[in-house]
Amino acid sequence: MTEQSISLPTQAVTGKAKLPLVPDLSVVIPCRNEEANAEAIGAAVIAQLEPLDITFDIIFIDNESTDATVSIIRAMCARDHRIKLIVNTRNFGQMRSPTHGIFEATGRAVVGMCADFQDPPELLPRFVERWRAGIDIVLGVRENERSGAILRATRSLSYALAARFGDHPIIPNATGFGLYSRRVVDTIKAIHEPEPFFRGMLVETGYPLETIPYARPPRARGKSNNNFMALLDFAVAGLTGSSKGLLRVPIYIGVLGGIFTMLMFLGGIAAFFLGRPIAGWFIAMVIQAQFAMLFGFLGLLGDHVRMISDRTRKTPLVIEKERINFPVQP
Repeated sequence: MTEQSISLPTQAVTGKAKLPLVPDLSVVIPCRNEEANAEAIGAAVIAQLEPLDITFDIIFIDNESTDATVSIIRAMCARDHRIKLIVNTRNFGQMRSPTHGIFEATGRAVVGMCADFQDPPELLPRFVERWRAGIDIVLGVRENERSGAILRATRSLSYALAARFGDHPIIPNATGFGLYSRRVVDTIKAIHEPEPFFRGMLVETGYPLETIPYARPPRARGKSNNNFMALLDFAVAGLTGSSKGLLRVPIYIGVLGGIFTMLMFLGGIAAFFLGRPIAGWFIAMVIQAQFAMLFGFLGLLGDHVRMISDRTRKTPLVIEKERINFPVQP
């Protein structure tokens, strides 16, 4: 990992002697192959935040872009000390990379948003306004989705499963675009989740939360990285990451199977006293009992896996290749 520091207007950074002042707001923008949008989104964020009388920085975290995205952001960093860059060694996925960027932000509040203008920068002043009013979590919620029938069905199914089996409520059409106070970010960081479903973990903290609806604009330029398989993978990872109860479903099936086993046993006893054939009842009972024991064992195994996961969350979210405009740590 290489680090580079430049002078700040409020406090010089020379060598390892001094650190920059903590900004009021950090805006984290994950990107992958966003050469068409990187400079424009940076300028748009600055245009929205400069009139608000707050200090801020913008952190781009690149997830192994294969185009000129990194070079463009490097040039932006050289022109403006408020723009920072983290470059990952490889693609660490849509959950780990953005969350790492949020954890590396030092602002008193942190905003997470996409680089392609589908998260409108025009909402940033409203986020800041609600944060100043004492709200710890302010999330933008899309009123419309520009996707095909299959993607909409997959998204609806994931929401339905999360609502049924999730440990905490999931806010439909909230993608994570929003503002989170410092105590929210620190709380989530302390959990050390290796595959963080960040927007689900926001609800898990229990801190005050408000939503702001908005119409999703079309992507500004370039091609989206979200194909069907990427969104399906994200939905599955989000469901498993936010639902321990899902691991216990086999136990519930096993208990239900045990109940049917008892009913078949009673049916066989009744058939015996009524002079009816009993072989079918007891064969079905044995088969049902085997399935009940199998699912019960799988449920117990799943719960042990959950406990192991809870106790061993030490996997780093990403490995950094480079960072620019961050203070040099002593």
